[in-house]
Amino acid sequence: MASSSLLVTIFLCISFFLFLSINANEVTVGGKYGDWKIPPSSSYSFNEWAQKARFKVGDFLVFSYEAGKDSVLQVTREAYEKCNTTSPKASYTDGNTKVKLEQPGPVYFISGTEGHCQKGQKLRLVVVTPRNSAFSPSPSPSDGPAVAPTSGAAKLTGVFSFVGLVLGLWALC
Repeated sequence: MASSSLLVTIFLCISFFLFLSINANEVTVGGKYGDWKIPPSSSYSFNEWAQKARFKVGDFLVFSYEAGKDSVLQVTREAYEKCNTTSPKASYTDGNTKVKLEQPGPVYFISGTEGHCQKGQKLRLVVVTPRNSAFSPSPSPSDGPAVAPTSGAAKLTGVFSFVGLVLGLWALC
């Protein structure tokens, strides 16, 4: 009896972690343009792109840029508004930066290369707390963010993990 309880506990732990892991998305900054660089025209801005998307706690932003020629700075609202690069909250220079969105609220990014922020290479977005995200994925507009593909099987895995968790708890009673 003890070995079956151990198996049920292990199954529940694995199911719980699978359930948590499928809710995060990797979102490529810039959507269809997919590059962290000065916008190609004055009619395009990273903020307009971000307003068409929904960013949740646990999601990852992916910034693609040429390492050594550009960078990503996470900054305060004041630094964002003034394009001030002197005291960032975080600085990234690797060319393929993944930033995990850890808490709800506004988040600000600017280019670390002189003059780029003033030319529109900056991003302001709002992170929300996910609600029922395993059962209702957020819509992705056609011109919105490029989200790493997930299959319907990944969402079903979350549902099955939840069902397994409930059944496992029921079996323990």
